[in-house]
Amino acid sequence: MSHPVSAAVRVAAAVDLPDWARRAVNLADARLGARALGASDEFFAPLARMLNPEPAVFVPGQYDAHGKWMDGWETRRRRGPGHDWSIIGLARRGRVFGFDVDTSHFTGNYAPAIAIEATDCPSDDPEVLARASWTPLLTSTSLRGDSHHLLAVVDDGVWSHLRVHIYPDGGVARLRVYGRPAEITAGPDGLTDLAAQINGGRALAWNDAHFGQAANLLAPGRGVNMGDGWETRRRREPGHDWCIIELGAPGVIERIEVDTAHFKGNYPDRFSMQAARVDGGTEQSVITQSMFWPTLIGETPLSMDAEHVFSTGIAALGAVSHVRFNIHPDGGVSRLRLWGRPA
Repeated sequence: MSHPVSAAVRVAAAVDLPDWARRAVNLADARLGARALGASDEFFAPLARMLNPEPAVFVPGQYDAHGKWMDGWETRRRRGPGHDWSIIGLARRGRVFGFDVDTSHFTGNYAPAIAIEATDCPSDDPEVLARASWTPLLTSTSLRGDSHHLLAVVDDGVWSHLRVHIYPDGGVARLRVYGRPAEITAGPDGLTDLAAQINGGRALAWNDAHFGQAANLLAPGRGVNMGDGWETRRRREPGHDWCIIELGAPGVIERIEVDTAHFKGNYPDRFSMQAARVDGGTEQSVITQSMFWPTLIGETPLSMDAEHVFSTGIAALGAVSHVRFNIHPDGGVSRLRLWGRPA
């Protein structure tokens, strides 16, 4: 769907995430591999839109063959008994800490209640999933229109699929499933991208993200444009910019890739990295400690719109859990890959 670029287009407001969500990965992110596998009804809006990682939008005056175009999953008005449901495949098997059930822009048409079940199944086949054993993760919970619902769960299971029930019908803009992947995947050379979101890596802290979020560094694939990366404002004072990455698992880093795709007049002149294995503390204490971490790779030149691969000049620091990525003095980087072997 393409919609007109207009000041009238409304973007869903951001929400302050609780600690259990900030320390997690959205396992229902389509960009990471989450799948919309089936639904009882998708008359007004397809299930796949609910898994879009971008904030939901509302476009006044935008209609399609079925009615008002809505950015989410929306079923028709139910005129009989029962309720609607859908099944999604998580991007990776994992433990679930909680949900963001986002009804942004759904006002008179939101789902009044939701419940979510989970299963661990090796197949996406509907017949196999129908025979699977499903475990309740979220009991029936009331929803409000045009709101984020941050709902924690207490569960130690490892799950691959979710079954979402809405009562009786209506729309959900986004479902974000915050959790932790149960396993990480190695590449063809036996190395694992320890920083990748799909492997549990996350951007923990940064000093500036004026033009692009640090979390974009860890997304899959190459950046699609200059907005799909981490970019800081123009620095007008001494110093340099930085962000701290918590790896999905502690490991020994053997190869570093820094991709400045689409950054041409605004790429960093140089980068460097520090790293350490951190046990305990808080995010703030990690920021303080990071200033004194040993150097993983010293200041190294970068060039515009290019993939840079470094397998030499990396210090032998042993297994590390956190990396401080320094850019000198400022600018934008599309992706960061930290290839290594989990400890």
